[in-house]
Amino acid sequence: MSNTKTEKLVIIGSGPAGLTAAIYAARGSLNPLVVAGREAGGQLTLTTDVDDFPGFENGIQGPELMAKMRKQAERFDVRFVNEDVISVDLQTKPFVVQSESRRLTTESLIIATGASARWLGLESEQRLRGKGVSACAVCDGFFFKGKKVVVVGVGDTAMREAAYLSKLCKKVTVVHRRGELRAQPALQELVKSKPAVDFILNSEIEEVLGDAKVSGVRLKNTQTGEISTLQTDGVFIAIGHKPNTGFLKGQIELDDKGYIAVKNETQTNVSGIFTAGDVSDFKYRQAVTAAGAGCKAAFDVEEYLSMIQMPTENGY
Repeated sequence: MSNTKTEKLVIIGSGPAGLTAAIYAARGSLNPLVVAGREAGGQLTLTTDVDDFPGFENGIQGPELMAKMRKQAERFDVRFVNEDVISVDLQTKPFVVQSESRRLTTESLIIATGASARWLGLESEQRLRGKGVSACAVCDGFFFKGKKVVVVGVGDTAMREAAYLSKLCKKVTVVHRRGELRAQPALQELVKSKPAVDFILNSEIEEVLGDAKVSGVRLKNTQTGEISTLQTDGVFIAIGHKPNTGFLKGQIELDDKGYIAVKNETQTNVSGIFTAGDVSDFKYRQAVTAAGAGCKAAFDVEEYLSMIQMPTENGY
């Protein structure tokens, strides 16, 4: 199935960045079309309590927040295609976006496909996500105030998570399968100076324990094979994120980590292509910063489209 009409704006992604961009673009009369993906809503749909998004004094569930944002977009007649993007052609204008059943052409594009946390690949880890297993200390650390938690990883991300959690938690144990830290020396020293933090190296998590919520982890020493159990209330996986940019390779400039390279807030190296949210932001990774970037991207698209309007018959 093909789309014969060239859109003014197509937005790829339906997390906080994509939906905020859609709301602003619709209010700016751009009539945007959102390719939402089959797992619409971004990472917040996998999150339970959200207490750090402004406007909800008692917090809100992640899926509910995303449903509300989508309904708000629909109120402004934003159109949705609930399919994944298969490929894009950004070397020609209008740009081409190929979803599972549609070939879309568009004058401008906002890419807001986000990034996915890297996980350990354990069944128990996935079963207990949102029940004590998290990939974001800033998002979920508050719920473990005064409790014991485990941080998995030894890079910069893990050290930042451990440092943040050390301000809230009774005990933070950093676990990693190798025998040395790989974070920046300054970050290592910062974390080592925290009395609440200790390290279990040369060990890997074999299983996250618990039924309704996390109660502990089963560890295996990677040198001796010895099995041990560690009681904990939460497990924070901090082994990095992977930007959802696989369909963009060879089409747009990516940095060495695979994130979209950004110029002037939201612009990419291709004129008419803009980006917002975690697909280009590996530093903050928050729903509110993604939403703010979506707003900026919509304004930048509006300015771009106004500049490329065809001249009138009189040349004005």
